[in-house]
Amino acid sequence: MTLAGFMAEIILKTFINAPVVVCFNLSRSIDLHQVSTAHTQEKVIAGVTQGLIGLGETVTWRAKHFGIWLNLTSKITAFIPPTSFTDEMTAGPFAMMKHQHIFEGQENGTLMTDIFVFRSPLGLLGKLVDTLILKQYMRKLLVKRNGVIKMYAEENVGGI
Repeated sequence: MTLAGFMAEIILKTFINAPVVVCFNLSRSIDLHQVSTAHTQEKVIAGVTQGLIGLGETVTWRAKHFGIWLNLTSKITAFIPPTSFTDEMTAGPFAMMKHQHIFEGQENGTLMTDIFVFRSPLGLLGKLVDTLILKQYMRKLLVKRNGVIKMYAEENVGGI
């Protein structure tokens, strides 16, 4: 395997006591994304700036991570409502980033699965940073974000 083949992967499963379509739409809400990432001061600066993002659309975020302002542009590259969508980084700090969002109906709600794959630049040094720092950091961000989605979905907070 070449060094370019090394990627970090996070798989996160979150059960939400709400219908699939509610979870699907909250997960692609630009407005709720900003609520869920307020601790990083994340704001949308280009592309779809509010509402629900869809296939082929892009969004650019600006956020502070590790004390540094970073911009990241992602595009929705796959979209099967209401069961899945995928966003992929087109510009930003990673060498590669892909986030699959999968929604499966369950008896009492929805099982939401995130498959988040990324690779930092800088070869072996980037792999070391991914393993020692970024994988845990990104997992915490996803857990926090999913907690906000879960809260809004289960409490029927409308109109985000």
